Order: sequence, then C-alpha cells, then structure tokens
Amino acid sequence: MSDTFDVAIIGAGVCGANIARRLCSYQLDVVLLEKEADVSFGVSKANSGIVHGGFHHDPKYLKAALEIRGAAMFDRLEAELGFPFQRCGIVVVAFHEDEMRAVEQLYAQGVRNGAIGIEMCSAERMRDLEPKLSRDAVGGLYAPGGGIVEPYRFVFSLVESAQKNGLELRVGWEVESASREGEAWAIRSSDGRELRARYAVNCAGLFADRVSRAFGAEDFEIKGRKGEYYLLDRLTRAKPSRVVFPVPTSVSKGTLVVPTVEGTVLIGPTANETEDKEDSATTREELDAVLRGARNMIPDISEADVITSFAGIRPTLGEDFTIEASARVPALVQLAGIQSPGLTASPAIGEYVKDILKRSGLVLVEKPDWDPYIERTPHVRDFSPYELDALVAKDRAYGDIVCRCERVSEAEIVAAIRHGHTTLDGIKYFTRAQMGRCQGGFCTYKILKILMRETGMGWEEVTKRGAGTALLGGEL
Repeated sequence: MSDTFDVAIIGAGVCGANIARRLCSYQLDVVLLEKEADVSFGVSKANSGIVHGGFHHDPKYLKAALEIRGAAMFDRLEAELGFPFQRCGIVVVAFHEDEMRAVEQLYAQGVRNGAIGIEMCSAERMRDLEPKLSRDAVGGLYAPGGGIVEPYRFVFSLVESAQKNGLELRVGWEVESASREGEAWAIRSSDGRELRARYAVNCAGLFADRVSRAFGAEDFEIKGRKGEYYLLDRLTRAKPSRVVFPVPTSVSKGTLVVPTVEGTVLIGPTANETEDKEDSATTREELDAVLRGARNMIPDISEADVITSFAGIRPTLGEDFTIEASARVPALVQLAGIQSPGLTASPAIGEYVKDILKRSGLVLVEKPDWDPYIERTPHVRDFSPYELDALVAKDRAYGDIVCRCERVSEAEIVAAIRHGHTTLDGIKYFTRAQMGRCQGGFCTYKILKILMRETGMGWEEVTKRGAGTALLGGEL
C-alpha cells in the first residue's frame, strides 16, 4: 500500500466524493481520507436529499452558479452510477400577498440564474401541481428542474466508482497535523499514521476549520446550524408528488415536505445555531414546530405517521461557499461553509476544484481506460414476482427477506458488507434495512448474525457507526 500520492482529499462527504471521482478520471494517485467509519457519515448523511431548483440564491454568489451547473449533471450521474434519483419538481407555496411578492423575487432570481422552466403560479395552478396543498394557498412558484436523491447512496456510488478507477480510501483516518516537506505535504493522523501528498484538498465539512489550522493555513471558524427532521411512514396519506417549500426566511429555506425517492416522506428541518458539532439529539419542542410548519402547507400530515427522527448540522461560514486555493500555504485547496445547496452543487464543485488544482500546477492527463459505470446491486423491492423467481434461482439468498418493512434480502445485506460497509448504519444506508416502520426492531438481530458470519467479527466488535457505538454489552 503506497503512502505517497498526488492528491489527498480530506473528508468523504458528498463534495469529497465528487472531487475524488473527478480526479480519478486522470492519471493520478488519489487518496480519500475520512475520520468516520464509513463515507457519508458526517454532514452528508443527514440532509434533505433535494436537488434544488436554482432560484433561492442571488446570482452574485458562487453557490448560485454551482447549484445550476450541479443540478444539470444528476441525470448523467444517475445513468452511470444507479443511485436513487427523481426529477419530481419543486413548488414554493405562498399564503398571502406579501409572500407572493417574495415569490416574485425568487422567480426573477431563478430567471437570472438560468433555472429552466421556472414559473409563477396561481392558486389553481398550485393545486393542479400538488393537490394535497392547503386550500389557503394563494399562489406560488414551480421549478420543474428540482428533484430528490438518496444522499448516502449517492456518496457510496461516487466512491465506489472512484475506487474502481484507482482511488485509495482510508476510513477512521482523522487528520491531526500536516507540514510541508519539499514538494509534498506530510499528513499525520490522530493515531500516528502518516502519508505524503503533493496536493491536498480540505473538504472536512464541520471540521474544515480544524483541518485548515492543522495545515497552518487560514484561521476561520465554522459555525454549526442544527436542523431536526422527522420521517413519515411510506403509507401516509400526506405524501406529495413534488417537494414543497414555504417562502424562505433570512436564515433558512423553512420547513419542507419532501417525498423521498424511496417512498417515505421527510419533514423539516429546523434551523438553530449550535456550539456542539456532535449534537444529533431531537426534541419534542422542535417536533411540534416542524409539524406546525408542515401542516400549514399539507394539512393531512399526522404525527401518527412519524416513524423516526434525526438531526443534521450544517457548516456555515458567511453567506457563500468558500472554494479557493489557500493564500497562506501552497498546494492546498480550501472548501468551507458548504451548506445548502451543497449536495446539488457537489458535481459542479468536483469540476471547480479540479480546475483550481490544474491552475495550481497539477498536471492532468486523462486515463484511457476510465470507466464511469459501476455494477448495480439488485434490490428485491424493484422486481416483480416472476423476475424475483429468476433471481432466486441464481442466488437463494435473494429469497430470504431479512427486513420486511423495506423488503431487503440476505443477498443485499451480504452485498453491502462486501462493498465495505461493516457497521449497522453503513448497511442501513446501502440497503435501507432498518429504515422501515419498525426501525430495525425485527431485522437487526438477523443483520448482526450475517455481519458476524461474513466478516468474522465477534459480537463485541459490531458497532452502529464506528468507534464508541458498540451495540452489545455481553452474553446471556
């Protein structure tokens, strides 16, 4: 295993994954470093999963241009990588004339940004687009280019594609310090490991400030903004056909109602400043606030449909993305404050960072054998009974349904493990097992047995999401 690379990318979230895949289309040795036990386990796992419509941000901001460019890239990426994605469209709903004036500004902003197909809507048009909307809506905005994506599966597929084309991935690798030695960075981990790279890319999300200081680069502070989300059962009557936004405030896009690409409904997030970048707790008070905001737009939303909750923390630093070569140290590209619409912009961010590295002296020679496609894992829930019979005839494990809520088979659990996802959360994000109504109440025991069988781990080694999250405390 080499410890000398052309580029080291720090942070395996959606930006790091896109950058890694883009660079691996060139004749480069690239390493992706992630402090968590699996990719996407930081900011990227806990967001709204929305491909935005290009109207929320003023054209003066870098993020507005990258949002438009990135959103246009998802169809091709989905064709190559097979992650769940649907361009379902976005509606912004207004309830009085003051809000309609704000909608007019969003429309004008979208037109200036180049958002395709954006339109102002009457109350009747809004109800045609989304029949579940409140009868109190007076009009709104429609952006047909918006969509929904499963964020962790997006990251998993990007990294898998990059690995297929030469990427080295190292998880559980937390950057502690770095020093410039000749023409390369010597980068050291918190547990004493070291590697060298000619160039480094800091896309460490909430901890980009800490990584910047480790390199002796710019001194800035990332602030956390916590958002709580609640997930509704796929059988809810309140599921809309499009993403539903309120008119945004100065600090937030508001409480959304999102029909997830896999059939459930997501409501949230809240937006509260936090000093604790590890705080993932949810509260009754915030649930009530989310329910009020969501019901204001879609009255059929019921608390009885809530099956789980989670919180995400967005990294904030000013009004815009910071993506630039460091002005203080050589051969370091800084990404900071990549909050919404970071997921949407991330494919374009990969291109943008590649261009910065090229201007900084990195020589880019295309790989003649670059292969953008990855093999797709069959999912039982996508097959008809006759198709499933043929699949089971080839592999009997597809006939053993481990997770009945989400119809996930033993073969899919095994595939997740063989793709390197050896925590319960990693398996959950890859397969959706444990994501249904029972939230793993019936399938977790079976998954544990398969995980131990396939990896040779003992019960004491199995974790939910890596170090410090062991599940089992002893034997009876």
